[in-house]
Amino acid sequence: MKKLNKKAEKDKALLLDVIGQIVKEKRKALNKGILLLSYEYDIPSSSIAQLEKGNRDVQISTLWKLVNALGMSFPEFVDEVNTRLPEGFKLTED
Repeated sequence: MKKLNKKAEKDKALLLDVIGQIVKEKRKALNKGILLLSYEYDIPSSSIAQLEKGNRDVQISTLWKLVNALGMSFPEFVDEVNTRLPEGFKLTED
């Protein structure tokens, strides 16, 4: 398995941070704690907590479920992520 270079590591960290910020903001806007959200939607609380901290790269199915639990469609969530990332952001090199 190829090790990520420094730029790729930094870009991935930025993406995970942005995703975590959005999840945390939306959860707080619903006045829900991590444990309640976890219980209501059968999502491990550790996954939510680590995602919000930008420390976890969750499965797409878990993220999709979480986004729906936060009252968003997945395309809405992706649009929100895109607006917060730098213009032209990529995880791959050309």
